[in-house]
Amino acid sequence: MRYSTILLIGVFGAASAWAQVAPGKEVQGRPARPSPADYQAKAVAGTVTIAADFVGHSVPTDQNPLTTEDYVVAEVAFFGPDGARLTLAASEFSIRINGKKTPTPSQPYGFVLKTLKDPEWVPPAPPEGSGGKSKGGLSSGGGGAAGDPKPAEPKMPFPLKRLMEQKAQKSALPEGDRALPQGGLVFFSYRGKDSGIKQLELIYEGPAGKAVLTFEF
Repeated sequence: MRYSTILLIGVFGAASAWAQVAPGKEVQGRPARPSPADYQAKAVAGTVTIAADFVGHSVPTDQNPLTTEDYVVAEVAFFGPDGARLTLAASEFSIRINGKKTPTPSQPYGFVLKTLKDPEWVPPAPPEGSGGKSKGGLSSGGGGAAGDPKPAEPKMPFPLKRLMEQKAQKSALPEGDRALPQGGLVFFSYRGKDSGIKQLELIYEGPAGKAVLTFEF
């Protein structure tokens, strides 16, 4: 019974993350480029062509790019015949990194939002007299007195953090029945460095069929 309870909590937690939508913003995806040839890799599943760029720990948005240290990102796009539609879900993707036997499943974008960073955000300067300086402006050695607690890392103000999360959420792959072409971001848990990825397979298995997109770095 205890195991069943934990399992149900995990299932509902994941479902909540998939469905999370920030107030005033909807998942719209990324505009598909003119053709599949405009992406790093492509593959065919039935009558649909799936194209993708692997962008590592970067998170492209319609404004400035963001980053996440805990996830890597694929920007995917679906192309089909005129008038084609397809039911889309990010959960239909997984990745295999450096020939690893078991693929890594995609993660709900709701899990990713709290890990985002904005490279363009500059924390405010510490107040006068802090950060290793005495009140008189003289350096105390750069770290304060021995045993002093380390100063807390400045946090992004909540309105700016919320806006950053909304940018990424808006760029995620939309779910459900969609007209093609359609693009968006898919996220995968990976805390290693981008430089450590030498070979990657992006695997799709969904209503269109199955396809494997191969990337070499």
